[in-house]
Formats: sequence, structure tokens, C-alpha cells
Amino acid sequence: MNRAIIGALMLGLASTAAPAQQTRFYGPDGRSMGTATTSGNTTTFYGADGRRTGSATTSGNTTTFYGADGRRTGSATATGKR
Repeated sequence: MNRAIIGALMLGLASTAAPAQQTRFYGPDGRSMGTATTSGNTTTFYGADGRRTGSATTSGNTTTFYGADGRRTGSATATGKR
């Protein structure tokens, strides 16, 4: 009986994905400008209309930015101490 409970618990934990974190951005007038959803090392940006506007992926100390079409638009590298 204990094996069945442990097995069910392990199966439940294995199938549980970490939820993405979402941040909403507001303009000076208080209206929503869009959202950013982060999952793992990727942040995806959406406009107020819900359309994907781009994304950013971080690897080590470098973040690479991509446009709505998925093409690379640039990157930034952090240097020195934070």
C-alpha cells in the first residue's frame, strides 16, 4: 500500500510543470500596455492586444532579443559586478 502511495506521489510530481510567471505593464494613463511571460530562460512579450511582439532568451550573462517574426534583433552582455 505504501508503494502505491509513493508511486502516485512521484508520478504527480513528475508531471507537474513549473508555471510561467507573468508581468503586466501599464502606461502613464494606467492602461495596460502588454505583458511579459517568463518560463525558464525565455521571456516572451505581448502587446495589449495579446499579439506576440518579441522575446528574449538569456544564456549565461548574455541576453539575445528576437522580434515578433522570430528573427534575432540584437543582444546585450552584462559585464562586471552587479
